Order: sequence, then structure tokens, then C-alpha cells
Amino acid sequence: MELKRSSIRIGVLLGTLPFLNGCAAVALTMLGVGAGVATGTSVGYTLDGYAYRTFTAPLPQVESATRTALDKMGIRVEATAKIEQGKAIAATGNDREIEVEFEIISSNATRMRTVAKQGIFFKDRETATEIILQTEKVLDMDVATANGRGTRDAAKAVGEGVKRVVKSGPEGEW
Repeated sequence: MELKRSSIRIGVLLGTLPFLNGCAAVALTMLGVGAGVATGTSVGYTLDGYAYRTFTAPLPQVESATRTALDKMGIRVEATAKIEQGKAIAATGNDREIEVEFEIISSNATRMRTVAKQGIFFKDRETATEIILQTEKVLDMDVATANGRGTRDAAKAVGEGVKRVVKSGPEGEW
């Protein structure tokens, strides 16, 4: 009788294992999304190691900011190419091959997707994320400078987050 119960338990366990495989992918996706929200990065990730973000800026502006960010990070741009929906940059840094793709969403929105490959199998998600975050900083600096702030003020605004103060009273009152 005990042998029969053990056989049934093993059969049920083995029968449910194939259905648990999908749960791991869902859990990993939710973990990645939760980590992005918790840290405030607003960077999305795919399961194959790509980081992506959509910017409210035209493609030439995002590409220029990305080139500046790559230069600041010491990553050398090797080549650029036009692709079906936008543009692509191939770059190298130390032992990583970096690919950045820009997709035109509209005249004022661009989706940036980046991956940092380290060898054949490994992807460096942190470097891909940092490229996006540095691009965002450069874009924020450009916006602050375009709004009439000097370079020093723009750097301070990027560091603190751009805050707007609205006067509510007569001249001199806040």
C-alpha cells in the first residue's frame, strides 16, 4: 500500500513539473519590472538581455545624446547604419560589443534599445542600462539649457531633477 502511495505522489509531481516551467519566466519578468520601478530607472528589459526606453525627443536628438553618453563612458562608436524603422549604432568598450537601435515612434518620440554583449553567451544588462541612463541625463541637460539656463544651472537641474517654481503673487513674492 505504501509503495502505491509513493508511486502516485511521484507521478503527480512529475506530471506537474512541465506546467511550472512558464512560472519561472513570469516570475523573472515581474522581478525585472519590479526592480526597474523600485529604483526609478524607468528602463524596460526583455528576457534576452535588451534594455529599452522611449524618449519624448526626435531621433536625431536622442542619437546625439547617446553619442555624447557613449563618449563620456569611454565607449568607442565603430559604425552606424540606417535600419528599417530608424538607425543603429555599433560600439565597443573593453571586452563588450554594444548595439544601440533607435526606432522612430513619431516625430517627437524615439524608442531606444540597447544590448551589451560580453562574449558569445553573456549580456551585460547593467552596462546597457547605464547607456540609457546617461543618454537621459544628456537629454535632460539639453532641455534645461534650451529653457534658458546656463550650463552650470543645467547641470544642477539635472542633478536635482528639473523643478519649476510658479510665481503666484505680485513681483517679488513667491
